[in-house]
Amino acid sequence: MNFTLGWEEWLSLPALGLPAIRAKIDTGAQTSALHATVIEPFGPPEKPQVRFLIQPNPLDPSLEVTCSAEVVDQRLITSSNGQTEMRYVIESEVEIGDRRWPIELTLTNREKMAYRMLLGRSAISEDMLVDVNSSQVQPSLSFDAYKRTRRAKPVKRPLRIALLSREPNNYSNRRLVEVAERRGHVIEVLDTNRCYMRITASQAEVHYDGVALPRYDAVIPRIGASVTAYGAAVLRQFAATGAYCLNRAEGIVSSRDKLLAHQLLAQAGIPMPVTAFANSPKVTRDLINLAGDAPLVVKLQESTQGKGVVLAETRKAAESLIDAFRGLEANFLVQSFVRESSGSDTRLLVIGNKVVAAMQRTGADGDFRSNLHRGGSAMAVKPSKGAQAIARRATRHLGLSVAGVDVLESDNGPLVLEVNSSPGLEGIEGATGLDIATLILTHLESRVRTLGPTKA
Repeated sequence: MNFTLGWEEWLSLPALGLPAIRAKIDTGAQTSALHATVIEPFGPPEKPQVRFLIQPNPLDPSLEVTCSAEVVDQRLITSSNGQTEMRYVIESEVEIGDRRWPIELTLTNREKMAYRMLLGRSAISEDMLVDVNSSQVQPSLSFDAYKRTRRAKPVKRPLRIALLSREPNNYSNRRLVEVAERRGHVIEVLDTNRCYMRITASQAEVHYDGVALPRYDAVIPRIGASVTAYGAAVLRQFAATGAYCLNRAEGIVSSRDKLLAHQLLAQAGIPMPVTAFANSPKVTRDLINLAGDAPLVVKLQESTQGKGVVLAETRKAAESLIDAFRGLEANFLVQSFVRESSGSDTRLLVIGNKVVAAMQRTGADGDFRSNLHRGGSAMAVKPSKGAQAIARRATRHLGLSVAGVDVLESDNGPLVLEVNSSPGLEGIEGATGLDIATLILTHLESRVRTLGPTKA
């Protein structure tokens, strides 16, 4: 049975995130064409991709959709008015009525045309008839479909991702790059310190090595502790360009500042070890009393991987440590020591408000710190419901989407020890056997909008 088309039809291009577009069916044209502006190629030469902007409704320029697709060719195309231009060619499935099939599309600016798309004869198979005297033979669609699409599950499409890190070759970054490329995305590792900004009221720009960076769909921040402040500024600038940031700058800053993190968690009623902080050297003894007397843990405010974390077994040792830290003009906290944890804690990995993995970390012999970087060991565990609940609450309250939450088991229940906004993947993937990098990329894909720029 023949499939009949009118001289104009409503159709959809699902893979491009275009649920409704009105097209002219033109058997006089060999190729099909799709309206595209701000056309930007990206990706490796062996697998080039292209991003473009389309306004599917000619009467509503405020409706904008950002699309990406793999480039299958570049061709010189001569239009009906005799003008010749080089166009990118992409492939996508078209859906008209109950029929769906793959077609090639050339990208060109059709803003002065009545139709945002032209369906040429190469896209019309032998069992199709075009009735030039009829309009919209197949079922009609509506631009109202875009309102529903904003709430629907995003269309899988190639994303342009920036990974902010000064260590491109560490395990976590290599895994994220590997998984992103395997899932068809283009990911670029950018050195945080080599990014700089042009800040204006009209347009946000991030520059890198003398060149303005293109717009990214998403940014995965893995900013080192030593560059937290500058990295947060860079991340805010990326957010201003419309990129979705896996963790926002505010959440990273809050988690890195241990004093601020503990204050915020305390305000939310999230249990944690008793913590004391003071600036005056005259209150050392009272500071120790506030934390609960020895043994105590003294830690630098921005310590990572167990560095700058010391156990004071006696009150005198605590006083000496505090005086030494003050002599270095270092900011530090004093915390009660949870003896019953026996030198172990549980790292819970939270992605999108869900605990996806957990491992119990145990310190090396003679070391109360359980960090794997300090020689500790790890094994997969099933965390208690209480530990999962406070891990989710802590992550959410600090404004993070992905975090490693360290929890101690005390006689009074689980206590949040720390929230890490750039959790390492090697230890937890090795201990649990889970593909955490894929879980992170899957969450990222679910959060990146397919319609227009993402708002910060």
